[in-house]
Amino acid sequence: MGPFDTMTDLPLLTILLLLPLVGAGMIWLFPVPKARLVTLATLLGALLPAVAVVALLELDNPGFQFVEQYPWIPALDANFRFGVDGLSAPFLPLTIVLFIAVTLASWTHIQSLQRVYYSLLLLFATATLGVFMSIDVLAFFLFWELTLAPLYFLISLWGIGPHRRYAATKYTLFMLAGGIPLLLAIAVLAFNHAEISGAIPPDGLSFDYQTLLDTPLPAGLEIVVFLFLLVGFAVKTPLFPLHTWLPIVALEGPAPVAALLVGLKLGAYGIIRFAIPLAPTAAQELHWLLAGLGVIGLLYGALAALNQTNLRRMLAYSSMSHVGLVVLGIASFNQQGLQGAIFQLLNFVIIAGGLFLLTGYLHHRLGSTDLIHLGGIAQTMPLLAAFFMFLGLASLGIPGTSGFPAELLILISALETHTGAGLAALFGLIIGTGYLLNSYRQSFFGPITDGQVRASQDLRPRELATMLLFSLLVLVFGLFPGLVLDFMHATTELWLMRLP
Repeated sequence: MGPFDTMTDLPLLTILLLLPLVGAGMIWLFPVPKARLVTLATLLGALLPAVAVVALLELDNPGFQFVEQYPWIPALDANFRFGVDGLSAPFLPLTIVLFIAVTLASWTHIQSLQRVYYSLLLLFATATLGVFMSIDVLAFFLFWELTLAPLYFLISLWGIGPHRRYAATKYTLFMLAGGIPLLLAIAVLAFNHAEISGAIPPDGLSFDYQTLLDTPLPAGLEIVVFLFLLVGFAVKTPLFPLHTWLPIVALEGPAPVAALLVGLKLGAYGIIRFAIPLAPTAAQELHWLLAGLGVIGLLYGALAALNQTNLRRMLAYSSMSHVGLVVLGIASFNQQGLQGAIFQLLNFVIIAGGLFLLTGYLHHRLGSTDLIHLGGIAQTMPLLAAFFMFLGLASLGIPGTSGFPAELLILISALETHTGAGLAALFGLIIGTGYLLNSYRQSFFGPITDGQVRASQDLRPRELATMLLFSLLVLVFGLFPGLVLDFMHATTELWLMRLP
Protein backbone atom coordinates (compact mmCIF):
# COMPACT_ATOMS: atom_id res chain seq x y z
CA MET A 1 0.00 0.00 0.00
CA GLY A 2 1.42 3.37 -1.05
CA PRO A 3 1.63 6.39 1.24
CA PHE A 4 -1.36 8.07 -0.42
CA ASP A 5 -3.60 5.02 -0.89
CA THR A 6 -5.50 5.68 2.32
CA MET A 7 -6.38 9.16 1.03
CA THR A 8 -8.25 8.02 -2.08
CA ASP A 9 -11.63 8.11 -0.35
CA LEU A 10 -11.10 11.55 1.16
CA PRO A 11 -12.54 14.69 -0.50
CA LEU A 12 -9.03 15.92 -1.24
CA LEU A 13 -10.06 18.95 -3.29
CA THR A 14 -12.48 20.17 -0.63
CA ILE A 15 -9.85 19.70 2.06
CA LEU A 16 -7.32 21.58 -0.04
CA LEU A 17 -9.76 24.43 -0.64
CA LEU A 18 -10.90 24.74 2.97
CA LEU A 19 -7.53 24.54 4.70
CA PRO A 20 -6.40 28.09 3.75
CA LEU A 21 -9.89 29.38 4.57
CA VAL A 22 -9.76 27.78 8.03
CA GLY A 23 -6.22 29.08 8.49
CA ALA A 24 -7.39 32.63 7.74
CA GLY A 25 -9.82 32.32 10.64
CA MET A 26 -7.37 30.56 12.98
CA ILE A 27 -4.94 33.47 12.68
CA TRP A 28 -7.28 35.58 14.84
CA LEU A 29 -7.20 33.04 17.69
CA PHE A 30 -3.46 33.42 18.25
CA PRO A 31 -1.27 36.33 19.36
CA VAL A 32 -0.27 38.72 16.56
CA PRO A 33 3.37 37.51 16.28
CA LYS A 34 2.08 33.98 15.61
CA ALA A 35 0.14 35.03 12.47
CA ARG A 36 2.98 34.16 10.12
CA LEU A 37 3.55 30.78 11.84
CA VAL A 38 -0.13 29.87 11.53
CA THR A 39 -0.03 30.86 7.84
CA LEU A 40 3.08 28.79 7.17
CA ALA A 41 1.67 25.78 9.02
CA THR A 42 -1.62 26.07 7.12
CA LEU A 43 0.09 26.18 3.73
CA LEU A 44 2.43 23.30 4.60
CA GLY A 45 -0.65 21.33 5.63
CA ALA A 46 -2.36 22.20 2.33
CA LEU A 47 0.67 20.93 0.43
CA LEU A 48 -0.13 17.35 1.51
CA PRO A 49 -3.52 17.00 -0.27
CA ALA A 50 -2.13 18.97 -3.25
CA VAL A 51 0.76 16.52 -3.65
CA ALA A 52 -1.61 13.59 -3.02
CA VAL A 53 -3.83 14.70 -5.91
CA VAL A 54 -0.84 14.78 -8.26
CA ALA A 55 0.47 11.44 -6.99
CA LEU A 56 -2.90 9.69 -7.30
CA LEU A 57 -3.95 11.13 -10.66
CA GLU A 58 -4.40 8.44 -13.32
CA LEU A 59 -2.23 9.62 -16.20
CA ASP A 60 -4.03 7.54 -18.84
CA ASN A 61 -7.39 9.04 -17.85
CA PRO A 62 -7.86 12.32 -19.78
CA GLY A 63 -11.08 13.31 -18.00
CA PHE A 64 -11.71 15.02 -14.68
CA GLN A 65 -10.83 13.07 -11.55
CA PHE A 66 -11.52 13.53 -7.83
CA VAL A 67 -14.85 15.08 -8.83
CA GLU A 68 -16.83 16.53 -5.92
CA GLN A 69 -20.15 18.36 -6.03
CA TYR A 70 -22.05 20.46 -3.49
CA PRO A 71 -25.37 22.27 -4.09
CA TRP A 72 -25.17 26.05 -4.33
CA ILE A 73 -28.16 27.63 -6.13
CA PRO A 74 -30.52 24.71 -6.91
CA ALA A 75 -33.03 26.92 -8.76
CA LEU A 76 -30.35 27.69 -11.38
CA ASP A 77 -28.72 24.25 -11.27
CA ALA A 78 -25.56 26.00 -10.07
CA ASN A 79 -23.31 23.85 -7.93
CA PHE A 80 -19.84 23.84 -6.52
CA ARG A 81 -18.25 21.23 -8.77
CA PHE A 82 -14.58 20.50 -8.30
CA GLY A 83 -12.33 18.29 -10.37
CA VAL A 84 -8.83 18.18 -11.83
CA ASP A 85 -7.12 16.62 -14.82
CA GLY A 86 -3.63 16.51 -16.26
CA LEU A 87 -3.92 20.18 -17.22
CA SER A 88 -4.93 21.66 -13.87
CA ALA A 89 -3.55 19.25 -11.26
CA PRO A 90 0.14 20.34 -11.50
CA PHE A 91 -0.84 23.92 -10.68
CA LEU A 92 -2.14 22.95 -7.22
CA PRO A 93 1.13 22.01 -5.45
CA LEU A 94 3.13 24.67 -7.33
CA THR A 95 0.62 27.33 -6.28
CA ILE A 96 0.92 26.27 -2.65
CA VAL A 97 4.73 26.30 -2.93
CA LEU A 98 4.65 29.86 -4.27
CA PHE A 99 2.37 30.98 -1.43
CA ILE A 100 4.75 29.38 1.07
CA ALA A 101 7.65 31.26 -0.54
CA VAL A 102 5.65 34.52 -0.39
CA THR A 103 4.91 33.92 3.31
CA LEU A 104 8.62 33.41 4.02
CA ALA A 105 9.47 36.52 1.98
CA SER A 106 7.01 38.52 4.11
CA TRP A 107 8.42 37.13 7.38
CA THR A 108 10.24 40.25 8.61
CA HIS A 109 9.01 42.68 5.96
CA ILE A 110 5.40 42.86 7.20
CA GLN A 111 5.26 44.57 10.59
CA SER A 112 1.88 46.32 10.55
CA LEU A 113 -1.53 44.63 10.66
CA GLN A 114 0.05 41.19 10.44
CA ARG A 115 -3.19 39.30 11.10
CA VAL A 116 -4.98 41.16 8.33
CA TYR A 117 -2.12 40.66 5.86
CA TYR A 118 -1.76 36.93 6.38
CA SER A 119 -5.53 36.40 6.47
CA LEU A 120 -5.85 38.15 3.11
CA LEU A 121 -2.98 36.07 1.76
CA LEU A 122 -4.78 32.84 2.71
CA LEU A 123 -8.08 34.09 1.30
CA PHE A 124 -6.31 34.82 -1.97
CA ALA A 125 -4.86 31.29 -1.89
CA THR A 126 -8.37 29.86 -1.43
CA ALA A 127 -9.75 31.84 -4.38
CA THR A 128 -6.80 30.88 -6.60
CA LEU A 129 -7.16 27.18 -5.84
CA GLY A 130 -10.89 27.48 -6.52
CA VAL A 131 -10.11 28.87 -9.99
CA PHE A 132 -7.96 25.85 -10.82
CA MET A 133 -10.40 23.28 -9.42
CA SER A 134 -13.84 24.57 -10.49
CA ILE A 135 -15.62 22.70 -13.27
CA ASP A 136 -18.82 24.71 -12.90
CA VAL A 137 -18.50 27.95 -14.85
CA LEU A 138 -20.53 30.01 -12.36
CA ALA A 139 -18.50 28.71 -9.43
CA PHE A 140 -15.36 29.45 -11.43
CA PHE A 141 -16.55 33.02 -11.93
CA LEU A 142 -17.23 33.32 -8.18
CA PHE A 143 -13.67 32.33 -7.28
CA TRP A 144 -12.32 34.47 -10.13
CA GLU A 145 -14.00 37.55 -8.64
CA LEU A 146 -13.07 36.58 -5.08
CA THR A 147 -9.41 37.13 -5.94
CA LEU A 148 -10.04 40.87 -6.26
CA ALA A 149 -10.80 41.97 -2.69
CA PRO A 150 -7.70 40.41 -1.05
CA LEU A 151 -5.45 41.82 -3.77
CA TYR A 152 -6.92 45.32 -3.50
CA PHE A 153 -6.12 45.52 0.21
CA LEU A 154 -2.76 43.73 -0.07
CA ILE A 155 -1.60 46.25 -2.68
CA SER A 156 -3.10 49.40 -1.16
CA LEU A 157 -2.17 48.76 2.50
CA TRP A 158 1.26 47.14 2.17
CA GLY A 159 2.47 48.54 -1.15
CA ILE A 160 6.01 49.90 -1.29
CA GLY A 161 5.40 52.86 -3.61
CA PRO A 162 3.79 56.27 -3.09
CA HIS A 163 1.05 55.48 -5.62
CA ARG A 164 0.08 52.09 -4.20
CA ARG A 165 -3.60 53.03 -3.69
CA TYR A 166 -3.84 54.21 -7.28
CA ALA A 167 -2.23 50.93 -8.40
CA ALA A 168 -4.68 48.89 -6.31
CA THR A 169 -7.66 50.84 -7.64
CA LYS A 170 -6.49 50.56 -11.25
CA TYR A 171 -5.96 46.82 -10.92
CA THR A 172 -9.39 46.30 -9.35
CA LEU A 173 -11.21 48.40 -11.94
CA PHE A 174 -9.48 46.58 -14.79
CA MET A 175 -10.43 43.19 -13.31
CA LEU A 176 -14.03 44.24 -12.66
CA ALA A 177 -14.31 45.47 -16.24
CA GLY A 178 -12.85 42.18 -17.47
CA GLY A 179 -15.38 40.27 -15.40
CA ILE A 180 -18.32 41.77 -17.34
CA PRO A 181 -17.67 39.96 -20.66
CA LEU A 182 -16.90 36.75 -18.72
CA LEU A 183 -20.28 36.87 -16.98
CA LEU A 184 -22.05 37.72 -20.22
CA ALA A 185 -20.43 34.74 -21.95
CA ILE A 186 -21.42 32.43 -19.07
CA ALA A 187 -25.02 33.69 -19.27
CA VAL A 188 -25.13 33.14 -23.04
CA LEU A 189 -23.84 29.58 -22.61
CA ALA A 190 -26.42 28.80 -19.92
CA PHE A 191 -29.37 30.24 -21.85
CA ASN A 192 -28.23 28.51 -25.03
CA HIS A 193 -28.32 25.18 -23.17
CA ALA A 194 -31.87 25.93 -22.01
CA GLU A 195 -32.92 26.72 -25.58
CA ILE A 196 -31.28 23.57 -26.98
CA SER A 197 -33.02 21.45 -24.34
CA GLY A 198 -36.37 23.10 -25.11
CA ALA A 199 -36.91 24.45 -21.59
CA ILE A 200 -37.95 27.88 -20.42
CA PRO A 201 -35.38 29.50 -18.05
CA PRO A 202 -34.62 29.10 -15.24
CA ASP A 203 -35.44 25.49 -16.17
CA GLY A 204 -32.84 24.05 -18.50
CA LEU A 205 -30.06 26.40 -17.42
CA SER A 206 -26.75 24.66 -16.94
CA PHE A 207 -23.42 25.90 -15.68
CA ASP A 208 -21.74 22.50 -15.61
CA TYR A 209 -18.54 22.76 -17.64
CA GLN A 210 -18.72 19.21 -19.00
CA THR A 211 -22.36 19.65 -20.04
CA LEU A 212 -21.60 22.94 -21.80
CA LEU A 213 -18.72 21.32 -23.69
CA ASP A 214 -21.23 18.99 -25.35
CA THR A 215 -23.84 21.68 -26.02
CA PRO A 216 -23.66 23.02 -29.61
CA LEU A 217 -23.57 26.77 -30.16
CA PRO A 218 -24.90 28.55 -33.27
CA ALA A 219 -21.99 29.88 -35.36
CA GLY A 220 -22.64 33.59 -34.75
CA LEU A 221 -23.25 33.07 -31.05
CA GLU A 222 -20.07 31.00 -30.73
CA ILE A 223 -17.94 33.85 -32.06
CA VAL A 224 -19.55 36.22 -29.56
CA VAL A 225 -18.91 33.80 -26.68
CA PHE A 226 -15.28 33.30 -27.70
CA LEU A 227 -14.58 37.01 -28.02
CA PHE A 228 -16.24 37.76 -24.67
CA LEU A 229 -14.20 35.05 -22.96
CA LEU A 230 -11.00 36.11 -24.72
CA VAL A 231 -11.37 39.76 -23.68
CA GLY A 232 -12.21 38.82 -20.10
CA PHE A 233 -9.20 36.55 -19.75
CA ALA A 234 -6.89 38.87 -21.74
CA VAL A 235 -7.25 41.55 -19.06
CA LYS A 236 -5.76 39.30 -16.40
CA THR A 237 -3.23 37.54 -18.63
CA PRO A 238 -2.42 40.44 -19.53
CA LEU A 239 -2.35 40.91 -23.30
CA PHE A 240 -1.64 44.16 -25.13
CA PRO A 241 -3.31 46.68 -24.92
CA LEU A 242 -5.02 45.58 -21.66
CA HIS A 243 -1.73 45.32 -19.77
CA THR A 244 -1.27 48.81 -18.31
CA TRP A 245 -2.14 47.73 -14.76
CA LEU A 246 0.79 45.29 -14.53
CA PRO A 247 3.87 47.61 -14.52
CA ILE A 248 2.39 49.97 -11.94
CA VAL A 249 1.26 47.13 -9.65
CA ALA A 250 4.71 45.53 -9.96
CA LEU A 251 6.35 48.82 -8.99
CA GLU A 252 3.93 50.05 -6.30
CA GLY A 253 2.65 46.83 -4.74
CA PRO A 254 4.47 44.65 -2.21
CA ALA A 255 7.05 42.53 -4.02
CA PRO A 256 5.80 39.19 -2.61
CA VAL A 257 2.27 39.95 -3.82
CA ALA A 258 3.63 41.02 -7.22
CA ALA A 259 5.36 37.62 -7.35
CA LEU A 260 1.92 35.99 -7.05
CA LEU A 261 0.44 38.15 -9.81
CA VAL A 262 3.34 37.52 -12.17
CA GLY A 263 3.74 33.84 -11.29
CA LEU A 264 0.08 32.78 -11.42
CA LYS A 265 -1.17 33.46 -14.94
CA LEU A 266 -4.85 32.76 -14.28
CA GLY A 267 -5.90 34.59 -17.44
CA ALA A 268 -3.85 32.35 -19.74
CA TYR A 269 -5.14 29.31 -17.85
CA GLY A 270 -8.69 30.55 -18.48
CA ILE A 271 -8.06 30.80 -22.22
CA ILE A 272 -6.86 27.18 -22.33
CA ARG A 273 -9.48 25.77 -19.98
CA PHE A 274 -12.60 27.73 -20.96
CA ALA A 275 -12.34 30.11 -23.93
CA ILE A 276 -11.19 27.62 -26.58
CA PRO A 277 -12.96 24.38 -25.48
CA LEU A 278 -16.32 26.15 -25.06
CA ALA A 279 -16.10 27.86 -28.48
CA PRO A 280 -13.72 25.62 -30.45
CA THR A 281 -14.86 26.42 -33.99
CA ALA A 282 -14.72 30.18 -33.42
CA ALA A 283 -11.31 29.83 -31.78
CA GLN A 284 -9.91 28.02 -34.81
CA GLU A 285 -11.45 30.52 -37.21
CA LEU A 286 -9.83 33.33 -35.24
CA HIS A 287 -6.46 31.60 -34.81
CA TRP A 288 -4.87 34.59 -36.53
CA LEU A 289 -6.22 36.86 -33.78
CA LEU A 290 -4.74 34.69 -31.03
CA ALA A 291 -1.40 34.45 -32.84
CA GLY A 292 -1.38 38.19 -33.51
CA LEU A 293 -2.15 39.09 -29.90
CA GLY A 294 0.59 36.72 -28.79
CA VAL A 295 3.25 38.18 -31.09
CA ILE A 296 2.31 41.80 -30.37
CA GLY A 297 2.45 41.13 -26.63
CA LEU A 298 5.74 39.30 -26.99
CA LEU A 299 7.47 42.03 -28.99
CA TYR A 300 5.94 44.96 -27.10
CA GLY A 301 6.83 43.43 -23.73
CA ALA A 302 10.41 42.72 -24.84
CA LEU A 303 10.96 46.22 -26.26
CA ALA A 304 9.41 47.86 -23.20
CA ALA A 305 11.56 45.73 -20.87
CA LEU A 306 14.65 46.85 -22.78
CA ASN A 307 13.97 50.49 -21.83
CA GLN A 308 13.25 50.06 -18.10
CA THR A 309 15.43 51.54 -15.38
CA ASN A 310 13.86 49.52 -12.56
CA LEU A 311 14.27 45.77 -12.08
CA ARG A 312 10.65 45.19 -11.05
CA ARG A 313 9.20 47.01 -14.06
CA MET A 314 11.65 45.17 -16.30
CA LEU A 315 10.46 41.82 -14.94
CA ALA A 316 6.81 42.87 -15.30
CA TYR A 317 7.25 43.62 -19.00
CA SER A 318 9.36 40.48 -19.37
CA SER A 319 6.50 38.37 -18.00
CA MET A 320 4.13 40.07 -20.45
CA SER A 321 6.49 39.14 -23.27
CA HIS A 322 6.71 35.52 -22.17
CA VAL A 323 2.96 35.16 -21.78
CA GLY A 324 2.65 36.40 -25.36
CA LEU A 325 4.73 33.38 -26.33
CA VAL A 326 2.28 31.18 -24.41
CA VAL A 327 -0.69 32.59 -26.36
CA LEU A 328 1.21 32.00 -29.62
CA GLY A 329 1.71 28.38 -28.57
CA ILE A 330 -2.01 28.01 -27.82
CA ALA A 331 -2.87 29.46 -31.26
CA SER A 332 -1.03 26.61 -32.98
CA PHE A 333 -3.78 24.16 -31.91
CA ASN A 334 -1.44 21.18 -31.91
CA GLN A 335 0.04 18.91 -29.27
CA GLN A 336 3.48 20.55 -29.14
CA GLY A 337 2.15 24.08 -28.87
CA LEU A 338 -0.43 23.26 -26.21
CA GLN A 339 1.98 21.22 -24.07
CA GLY A 340 4.61 23.94 -24.40
CA ALA A 341 2.09 26.61 -23.37
CA ILE A 342 0.99 24.71 -20.26
CA PHE A 343 4.61 23.87 -19.41
CA GLN A 344 5.48 27.56 -19.69
CA LEU A 345 2.59 28.52 -17.39
CA LEU A 346 3.98 26.11 -14.80
CA ASN A 347 7.39 27.70 -15.32
CA PHE A 348 5.94 31.12 -14.53
CA VAL A 349 5.18 29.98 -10.99
CA ILE A 350 8.75 29.06 -10.16
CA ILE A 351 10.83 31.19 -12.57
CA ALA A 352 8.94 34.51 -12.79
CA GLY A 353 7.74 34.13 -9.21
CA GLY A 354 11.28 33.40 -8.05
CA LEU A 355 12.76 36.39 -9.88
CA PHE A 356 10.20 38.73 -8.34
CA LEU A 357 10.91 37.32 -4.87
CA LEU A 358 14.61 38.04 -5.43
CA THR A 359 13.85 41.66 -6.33
CA GLY A 360 11.75 41.79 -3.18
CA TYR A 361 14.75 40.65 -1.15
CA LEU A 362 16.77 43.41 -2.81
CA HIS A 363 14.18 46.09 -2.10
CA HIS A 364 13.93 45.00 1.52
CA ARG A 365 17.68 45.49 1.91
CA LEU A 366 18.23 48.61 -0.20
CA GLY A 367 14.84 50.36 -0.27
CA SER A 368 14.95 50.53 -4.08
CA THR A 369 15.31 48.42 -7.20
CA ASP A 370 16.12 51.34 -9.50
CA LEU A 371 19.22 50.52 -11.53
CA ILE A 372 20.80 53.85 -10.56
CA HIS A 373 20.87 52.76 -6.90
CA LEU A 374 22.29 49.32 -7.65
CA GLY A 375 25.67 48.14 -8.91
CA GLY A 376 28.25 45.84 -7.41
CA ILE A 377 25.66 43.63 -5.73
CA ALA A 378 27.53 40.49 -6.75
CA GLN A 379 30.40 41.57 -4.49
CA THR A 380 28.35 41.69 -1.29
CA MET A 381 25.44 39.36 -2.18
CA PRO A 382 26.94 36.66 -4.41
CA LEU A 383 24.25 34.06 -3.65
CA LEU A 384 21.43 36.45 -4.57
CA ALA A 385 23.28 37.42 -7.75
CA ALA A 386 23.86 33.77 -8.69
CA PHE A 387 20.21 32.76 -8.23
CA PHE A 388 19.01 35.81 -10.16
CA MET A 389 21.27 34.90 -13.07
CA PHE A 390 20.21 31.24 -12.98
CA LEU A 391 16.47 31.98 -12.95
CA GLY A 392 17.01 34.73 -15.53
CA LEU A 393 18.72 32.27 -17.87
CA ALA A 394 15.89 29.79 -17.23
CA SER A 395 13.39 32.46 -18.32
CA LEU A 396 15.34 32.75 -21.59
CA GLY A 397 15.07 29.01 -22.18
CA ILE A 398 18.71 27.98 -21.70
CA PRO A 399 19.16 24.18 -22.21
CA GLY A 400 19.16 22.28 -18.93
CA THR A 401 16.46 24.48 -17.42
CA SER A 402 12.68 23.99 -17.51
CA GLY A 403 12.35 27.02 -19.80
CA PHE A 404 14.09 25.19 -22.65
CA PRO A 405 11.61 22.36 -23.43
CA ALA A 406 8.63 24.72 -22.99
CA GLU A 407 9.96 27.39 -25.35
CA LEU A 408 11.28 24.83 -27.83
CA LEU A 409 7.87 23.15 -28.12
CA ILE A 410 6.12 26.51 -28.60
CA LEU A 411 8.61 27.75 -31.20
CA ILE A 412 8.49 24.51 -33.22
CA SER A 413 4.69 24.57 -33.28
CA ALA A 414 4.61 28.31 -34.11
CA LEU A 415 7.07 27.98 -36.97
CA GLU A 416 4.98 25.12 -38.35
CA THR A 417 1.56 26.78 -38.12
CA HIS A 418 2.28 30.54 -38.12
CA THR A 419 5.74 30.86 -39.67
CA GLY A 420 5.87 34.65 -39.66
CA ALA A 421 4.73 34.83 -36.06
CA GLY A 422 7.27 32.16 -35.12
CA LEU A 423 10.11 34.15 -36.68
CA ALA A 424 8.89 37.27 -34.86
CA ALA A 425 8.90 35.27 -31.62
CA LEU A 426 12.53 34.30 -32.21
CA PHE A 427 13.38 37.96 -32.67
CA GLY A 428 11.56 38.77 -29.42
CA LEU A 429 13.54 36.15 -27.54
CA ILE A 430 16.78 37.72 -28.80
CA ILE A 431 15.61 41.08 -27.45
CA GLY A 432 14.83 39.27 -24.19
CA THR A 433 18.42 38.20 -23.87
CA GLY A 434 19.47 41.83 -24.35
CA TYR A 435 17.25 43.34 -21.65
CA LEU A 436 18.08 40.64 -19.12
CA LEU A 437 21.85 40.79 -19.55
CA ASN A 438 21.89 44.59 -19.69
CA SER A 439 19.85 44.94 -16.48
CA TYR A 440 21.92 42.26 -14.78
CA ARG A 441 25.21 43.94 -15.72
CA GLN A 442 24.08 47.31 -14.36
CA SER A 443 22.61 45.86 -11.17
CA PHE A 444 25.06 43.19 -10.11
CA PHE A 445 28.42 44.16 -11.58
CA GLY A 446 30.53 47.31 -11.70
CA PRO A 447 31.67 49.43 -8.75
CA ILE A 448 29.60 49.79 -5.59
CA THR A 449 28.13 53.30 -5.60
CA ASP A 450 25.67 52.96 -2.72
CA GLY A 451 26.74 52.43 0.88
CA GLN A 452 23.68 50.28 1.55
CA VAL A 453 24.89 47.78 -1.05
CA ARG A 454 28.25 47.56 0.70
CA ALA A 455 26.58 46.89 4.07
CA SER A 456 23.92 44.47 2.83
CA GLN A 457 23.60 40.88 3.97
CA ASP A 458 23.38 38.02 1.49
CA LEU A 459 20.46 35.59 1.41
CA ARG A 460 19.14 34.56 4.81
CA PRO A 461 18.55 30.84 5.50
CA ARG A 462 14.81 30.93 4.69
CA GLU A 463 15.50 32.91 1.49
CA LEU A 464 18.27 30.54 0.51
CA ALA A 465 16.01 27.52 1.13
CA THR A 466 13.31 29.05 -1.10
CA MET A 467 15.71 29.72 -3.96
CA LEU A 468 17.30 26.29 -3.67
CA LEU A 469 13.87 24.67 -3.97
CA PHE A 470 12.88 26.80 -6.95
CA SER A 471 16.22 26.16 -8.68
CA LEU A 472 15.95 22.42 -8.03
CA LEU A 473 12.49 22.34 -9.63
CA VAL A 474 13.81 24.28 -12.63
CA LEU A 475 16.65 21.78 -13.06
CA VAL A 476 14.52 18.66 -12.54
CA PHE A 477 11.85 19.80 -15.01
CA GLY A 478 14.56 20.94 -17.43
CA LEU A 479 16.56 17.72 -17.36
CA PHE A 480 13.51 15.43 -17.17
CA PRO A 481 10.73 17.27 -19.05
CA GLY A 482 8.89 13.99 -19.51
CA LEU A 483 7.77 14.28 -15.87
CA VAL A 484 5.59 17.20 -16.93
CA LEU A 485 4.81 16.29 -20.54
CA ASP A 486 3.71 12.71 -19.77
CA PHE A 487 1.52 14.03 -16.98
CA MET A 488 -0.53 16.21 -19.33
CA HIS A 489 -0.32 14.06 -22.48
CA ALA A 490 -3.72 12.33 -22.28
CA THR A 491 -5.55 15.51 -21.27
CA THR A 492 -4.05 17.59 -24.08
CA GLU A 493 -4.97 14.87 -26.60
CA LEU A 494 -8.60 15.03 -25.43
CA TRP A 495 -8.46 18.85 -25.55
CA LEU A 496 -7.36 18.70 -29.19
CA MET A 497 -9.97 16.03 -30.07
CA ARG A 498 -12.71 18.46 -29.06
CA LEU A 499 -11.62 20.85 -31.79
CA PRO A 500 -13.53 20.50 -35.08
